[in-house]
Amino acid sequence: MKEQVYVAFSGTKEQEAELRKVIEKYKNTDGALIPVLHEAQDIYGYLPEEVQQIISDELHIPMAEIYGVITFYTQFSLKPKGKYKISVCLGTACYVKGSGNILDRIKAKLGISETECTEDGKFSLDATRCIGACGLAPVMTINDDVYGKLMPEDVDDILAKY
Repeated sequence: MKEQVYVAFSGTKEQEAELRKVIEKYKNTDGALIPVLHEAQDIYGYLPEEVQQIISDELHIPMAEIYGVITFYTQFSLKPKGKYKISVCLGTACYVKGSGNILDRIKAKLGISETECTEDGKFSLDATRCIGACGLAPVMTINDDVYGKLMPEDVDDILAKY
């Protein structure tokens, strides 16, 4: 079994100041949590416990509620993401056309599993559901680039571009 690697939180004072401005902007707004979480993730790249604690303290929302929202919505992440965010579609059309094999090839090539980031911070990997490109199945994205009609042997050349 692979040893779990934890990345120490390394937020800056500038990021914290920016987060506190965001919280102040939404502080008296109903339903403030989700927009605050979105902007906090834009600032930090993910939502570590330290950021959640600041949000909890400032908005007077229990940590359990914040954690529940973060883990419910797939656009939020508790782990750092890589410079290049890889998403492999496992929706029905992609899966029946072999996206599981694409995912396995990426995992083997990068040495990471879903939701993980390479040690150098270059790549992170997620499995997603339908991304709406069923005609190109199987599909993966790297940041805003879409790759379709993939075969496992295409993976190495695609990753080499990054």
